[in-house]
Amino acid sequence: MGKGVDSVLNVKSYTFAIRIVKLCQFLQKERFEYVISKQVLRSGTSIGASIRESEFGQSKSDFIHKLSIALKEANETDYWISLLYDTEYIDKSLYKSIQADCNELISLLAASIKTLKANLNS
Repeated sequence: MGKGVDSVLNVKSYTFAIRIVKLCQFLQKERFEYVISKQVLRSGTSIGASIRESEFGQSKSDFIHKLSIALKEANETDYWISLLYDTEYIDKSLYKSIQADCNELISLLAASIKTLKANLNS
């Protein structure tokens, strides 16, 4: 189900997860921040895990549901990234870069879900 889009989502979400892990390492080692970093680590790596899990959805509805969970996690990650910036744990350059990646995932997931739902209902 959805292998073309799915492979792009897999690659981008995995690359994003690596960035999130490195961000959390930086936050903990350099900024001594342990609470928000754990939140962003959980939500930021969960995006790709949910996308990967969707590959084995039991139905198209289940596939869409798993991608919807990934979308919710991406939105939560965007929140934590904004909070890290607004509390001055990360600078503007890092914020804009990682937020752009997160927003790209949000856009891809939203478009994929919309397309899948349209195909499901036709």
